[in-house]
Amino acid sequence: MMKLNPVSKSEAARYMGVKGVPDGRVMEILDRLEPVVRERMRPEYVWRKTAVDFTEDGLFLDGLNVPLLGKDIKKHLSGCSEAVVLAATLSAEADKLIRQTAVTDMADALAVDCLCSAAVEQVCNRAEDEIFSVIHAPYRTWRFSAGYGDFPIDIQKYLLLFLNAQRRIGLTVTENSLLLPSKSVTAIIGISENPVRRGEKGCSSCKMRDNCAFSASGKKCSEAIK
Repeated sequence: MMKLNPVSKSEAARYMGVKGVPDGRVMEILDRLEPVVRERMRPEYVWRKTAVDFTEDGLFLDGLNVPLLGKDIKKHLSGCSEAVVLAATLSAEADKLIRQTAVTDMADALAVDCLCSAAVEQVCNRAEDEIFSVIHAPYRTWRFSAGYGDFPIDIQKYLLLFLNAQRRIGLTVTENSLLLPSKSVTAIIGISENPVRRGEKGCSSCKMRDNCAFSASGKKCSEAIK
């Protein structure tokens, strides 16, 4: 189990909807609660490398018995012969802390929620660094998660089965394909022998960016998925 490094309070503030520099009140809350989040979380991750197969029947990962649907994931893995499937979680402690904080102070609960969102992003970044320090990957794409673009969110349950994530890190999925614990992420990272495009990521490449309620509030749609 990894221990969290200091969580980015500027990132948490952005998730809270703060535009620009957070004011003193916001920083006081984040300064007070960031150590609590860091102490309570029990982050873990699992991963598996697999072959990527572009066939007449669709795009498949070796060992995953369903195709990866949507034009965006095909574009994302274009030119890739392998991929890493990753699942990461802050553990059920995140949901528990958010609920406990909400009993006494909703502003604190929002801050905890957003600090946890920033924390799970840190876990994914560190997991990616550790994974690619031990496997051969001349070039790789950024992380692409279920629910991004036209990549269906209901692939989540198959990714968790592929990783045996419930047994290994306690990660499950609801009937609506939301991850439990909620502060969790699944993602696919393509591996190629040749340079790959890494520039199109997140809101800048989203077809809904001009009409997005999440973007208007300073968040990402991926935060609704976590």
